[in-house]
Amino acid sequence: MRTIILLTVSNTFMTFAWYGHLKHQDVALWKVILISWGIAFFEYCFMVPANRYGMQDGFNGFQLKTIQEVVTLTVFSIFAVTFLKEPLRWNYLVSFFFLIGAVYFMFKK
Repeated sequence: MRTIILLTVSNTFMTFAWYGHLKHQDVALWKVILISWGIAFFEYCFMVPANRYGMQDGFNGFQLKTIQEVVTLTVFSIFAVTFLKEPLRWNYLVSFFFLIGAVYFMFKK
């Protein structure tokens, strides 16, 4: 559980680092890059322990990456709908359903 919590916090920082500037097109690109790097620092402060703890808790690299992608898409979906005010369309939900299938097969013994 701590791995998923740390990944969620990490992805929240990274989502804002990568996409938060899209609402601020008036800011110079070089400034946005520096700000994004600063935000990404905190992403790494949570991502590295998440992966370390995940490995200690018995996940392998492939499983950690799969968890990471599902968390990323979940965090981004919330961000896109609430912050960017983009609609959540039916085809996005279908694609997420297939990703859940990928998670199922990733963890199947």
